Amino acid sequence: MKELSNHRVDVTFVRPPPARKVALASGVTDVEVDGCRLHCQVWGSFQPFLEALHGSEVISLTSHTVIVPMTPSNKRSATS
Repeated sequence: MKELSNHRVDVTFVRPPPARKVALASGVTDVEVDGCRLHCQVWGSFQPFLEALHGSEVISLTSHTVIVPMTPSNKRSATS
């Protein structure tokens, strides 16, 4: 069975995070903001996520890989 990986990302900013830009980035889901901290899921390439952070001062960034078993229902969305 194939696996679809994604990353749980936590970022701390100097100022309030660019939540809207991050939420609109391709492959980013589940955006949550708590003060100057932003939490989200990043599926696939990190490039759109990193581009959404451009211009914002980041204090820290952590990423944890989450493995999701590939099922027939999410296989369709992952290959579309």
